[in-house]
Amino acid sequence: MKDEKKSENHTPTIQAIVWYKEEDWEKLLGMFTDGHLLPKSHKDWLERAEKMVEQVEAGGDVVMKVFIDPETFPLWCKKKDRPMDMNARTDLAIEVATKQKFGAKV
Repeated sequence: MKDEKKSENHTPTIQAIVWYKEEDWEKLLGMFTDGHLLPKSHKDWLERAEKMVEQVEAGGDVVMKVFIDPETFPLWCKKKDRPMDMNARTDLAIEVATKQKFGAKV
């Protein structure tokens, strides 16, 4: 395995990562148009997600976990005329991170 070292010239960035609460997992899977592509269990998803966080942080960046809420996500998608899929979840995470970075209210 390649030894990952932080570059001295690397300027840390915030990496927004979509995150799910265990109690919302089943409901969200049923809502997402691509829910069948996600792991069947929250535990399996969490293991993958935690590895991703480790990789991002090892690269010198900061992780912002953006929780997808089963009540507000459908409203956000409707407002933006978006399907409830991976692209929408990613865009919401980026929007939340950007607004927090610049101090705006979400």
